Amino acid sequence: MRHAEFSTTPLSATLPAAPTRPTAAIGGGSGFGRAFAEVQGEVAAFIQNGGTTATDLTPEGALWRQRSAAEVLAPDEVENGSKSEEQQAFLDSIAPWAREAGAKLGVAPELVAAHAALESGWGQRPIPNANGASSHNLFGIKASGNWNGAVAETATTEYVGGAAVKTNARFRAYPDAASAFRDYAQMLLDNPRYKGAIGAGSDAHAFAQGLARGGYATDPAYAAKLARLAGKLQGING
Repeated sequence: MRHAEFSTTPLSATLPAAPTRPTAAIGGGSGFGRAFAEVQGEVAAFIQNGGTTATDLTPEGALWRQRSAAEVLAPDEVENGSKSEEQQAFLDSIAPWAREAGAKLGVAPELVAAHAALESGWGQRPIPNANGASSHNLFGIKASGNWNGAVAETATTEYVGGAAVKTNARFRAYPDAASAFRDYAQMLLDNPRYKGAIGAGSDAHAFAQGLARGGYATDPAYAAKLARLAGKLQGING
């Protein structure tokens, strides 16, 4: 059963052609199908004709192409034992907040960084606000009934009985990445269901299993994906 607070699978936005990952709608709701239909032909023509700059596409088309291109590197993989420039840039940009959150949670900062990378596709698929800007929600945390802050609504994929089901959901929105990391750490500390992840130290498997057992996501492979990525980051940094 899906936990009402969280996204179901680690990526927050991708093209409908990849049903195992959440799909962010432009504007959310019923506008998703219409928005995608309007730009999918444009994106296909762009790729076929070898377009190379953002100005070759409308803003909507550029957004969809960016999300499609981000699929080249799977979010739970680090190719050839080393990080790409984009992946390293993402890790560098969140390093202070990963260290801060890790200290609060009693876990290695690499585990927190891996979780952010997995949920956001290395920062390439942020959940958009209504105006198209990033919500800075790097952990796919949903806006439950007790959330009083800003909200971003988008499409996502839930796993029900092992089957992927598309639905719309409301996610928390933050003014910056620092706020996202602090809310993430506090939410895990406040929720006893995630006690198995708290104080896991450098044990990537224990951290991932603690989150999965607490119901962080309905993706049945979630713990394995997170543990694998976190282990690779630890190996690279070790």
